[in-house]
Amino acid sequence: MSADAPTLALPGGETVPVLGQGTWGMGENPRRRDSEADALRLGIDLGMTLIDTAEMYANGAAEEVTGSAIAGRRDDVFLVSKVLPSNASRAGTVAACERSLKRLGTDRIDLYLLHWRGGPALTETLEAFRTLQRAGKIRHWGVSNFDTDDMEELAELPRGGAVATNQVLYNLSRRGPEWDLLPWCRNRGVPLMAYSPIEQGRILKDRTLVAVAERHGATAARVALAWLIHRDGLLVIPKAVSPDHVRDNAAARDLRLTPEDLAALDEAFPPPRGKEALAML
Repeated sequence: MSADAPTLALPGGETVPVLGQGTWGMGENPRRRDSEADALRLGIDLGMTLIDTAEMYANGAAEEVTGSAIAGRRDDVFLVSKVLPSNASRAGTVAACERSLKRLGTDRIDLYLLHWRGGPALTETLEAFRTLQRAGKIRHWGVSNFDTDDMEELAELPRGGAVATNQVLYNLSRRGPEWDLLPWCRNRGVPLMAYSPIEQGRILKDRTLVAVAERHGATAARVALAWLIHRDGLLVIPKAVSPDHVRDNAAARDLRLTPEDLAALDEAFPPPRGKEALAML
């Protein structure tokens, strides 16, 4: 990991880089898979060693791209993948993990998430996670797209308090988690992992965001990432498939927004004034 890469501790004490890499959308076009793997390798070189993927992405092909990228340097990477709720029974979770391990070309997943709620009871999924941990096939487990009431229910289950993260949609234009979910997780030392941190590019033409970026000689995407990176209790997983985009993402770690910048962004993207249902993409 790059010496200057900011890190955050998981509940068990292990530290991971705050800025990682996402793979949603990778693997969909076979002709782009080599360049996508190259982008992930460059990100690893730049200290973005947390890589997030899932069995759902391109029907497993994103995991294959990830496996290609980490070949020969598995120990340098903190690897995250996810099980679909339709596969999240006791036996189904174990089988899904085995398939992911094969596609990833590794013997272990560092953090294995339930992609969203649905299907089998949470108790079944947690029992499967425990089975996989005992077998050394996963090291930590967590959830994705869980709102505050889901997290409270999870915490009451046997060993539910061992949840390592909750991956949710969170960015400047999707600030609902700030009302109750983010404080709940911060109080318990459970990081939120923010996916789609630039709203798939839809926020990048916002006049205020562009103006802040121009003041810093930066891109709007870099500002949007910096806004997340320097908030407490967050991990951030942008996707990039070109070298310039990867480098721009990495540069967000060094961008410090001023109080004036933050006030302007709050006006353009107001924080929630009440409870909002957790959004998903």
